[in-house]
Amino acid sequence: MKRRGNAKTAMQLLPANPAGCNCLALRQAARHVTQFYDQFLASSGLRATQYSILARLDRKGPLTINALAAELVMNRTTLGRNILPLEREGLVAVGPGQTDKRRKELRLTPSGIARFRTAFNRWREAQARFEETFGAERARGLRDLLHDVATEPALAAET
Repeated sequence: MKRRGNAKTAMQLLPANPAGCNCLALRQAARHVTQFYDQFLASSGLRATQYSILARLDRKGPLTINALAAELVMNRTTLGRNILPLEREGLVAVGPGQTDKRRKELRLTPSGIARFRTAFNRWREAQARFEETFGAERARGLRDLLHDVATEPALAAET
């Protein structure tokens, strides 16, 4: 007969220290680095998240909101909220798709391209300072590791 009273669950064996939580550590680091980049981008009138949206549209061209959300590994609803101020400022336009007019695509406006180019110079400064402080090789390794985390199918949310 097996004794059940003394068996410990896996959760009981794990430390209760929040510093051991991968999710918390990643979120804290992300907030810290985002605030760092936001300081550099402030003079351009963009935040790091907005810059990332403009940068992806600049690089990839017009994208549907679903495609852009997938590119940024971002929830569609959250992306929609982040696009609204960019649209209000005339930096991003929503219009019919080039190949399928029924699909709506996001594209940079001429003002959006100009703002992105201004912000790009500030982003480059932030990038250089980060790599100077953290080390270029460590920064490259960090990006590679985080890319692996972001693209690991076993860690993807089930839909």
